[in-house]
Amino acid sequence: MYIMDGKETSRELKEALKMQVKELPSKPKLFVILVGDDPASKIYVASKEKACKACGIEALTLCLPADVSQKEVIDEIEKANKDKSINAILVQLPLPDHINEKDVIAAIDPMKDVDGLTSANQGKLFMGQNGLVPCTPKGVMHLFEKYNVDLTGKNALVIGRSLLVGKPLAILMLNKNATVTIAHSKTKNLKELCLGMDVIVSAVGKPKTITADMVKEGTIIVDVGINRIHGTIVGDVDYLNVSPKCARITPVPGGVGPMTIACLLENVVECYKMQKEIE
Repeated sequence: MYIMDGKETSRELKEALKMQVKELPSKPKLFVILVGDDPASKIYVASKEKACKACGIEALTLCLPADVSQKEVIDEIEKANKDKSINAILVQLPLPDHINEKDVIAAIDPMKDVDGLTSANQGKLFMGQNGLVPCTPKGVMHLFEKYNVDLTGKNALVIGRSLLVGKPLAILMLNKNATVTIAHSKTKNLKELCLGMDVIVSAVGKPKTITADMVKEGTIIVDVGINRIHGTIVGDVDYLNVSPKCARITPVPGGVGPMTIACLLENVVECYKMQKEIE
């Protein structure tokens, strides 16, 4: 078993970004919109702010009440789109039920879309063009690169089909010549599928989605899941029993999570550079 260490890899990436930011003529700026008082969202936003500051990136968070109207949220996005001092916009998800996430994301300027969720950036990814890529899939690809995982010809399974992780990751892996299958909540015979795979990525948010009897010897596993059980954070994979069978595996915590934050910072810098090129 060979652990793919997200903490160390993210530290290296953040150090490189810190050096890049020092060379820029001005500080890149991230604008975060946080709606409501979901405790998990507050923790995520605080960790993003902290990481930004450590790299020399300015972070500004606008906290809006849970009963804010969709129009008010979109108005704030449109103001930030026009503000030249703001390089990147992030709307912390999930949003309250009365707000349509798709409409809110569609309001973000694609050049400031730090999460890579607008149809323009998702379309560029699909077409194999340069655009802003969602942070978690980008982080997974960084780990593959760091640990010399050559995806060429490998049978890869992505469990989960979200726009934030599953779908973009499947395309990124396809672009690296993997043979990719996507599984989801309606998939039948998940165990049989898993047993035929060289690489498995689980992004469903359900503990013990992957157990030892579902994995062949020498499999590479990436665990994107974050689940809180009795105050402990665990992934989707039964790590203790699955890891001895793996050629490589990411731990939870300390695997994909730190990479997501590092790639957010990388995307902020990318947004900044794209906008400066236009000016």
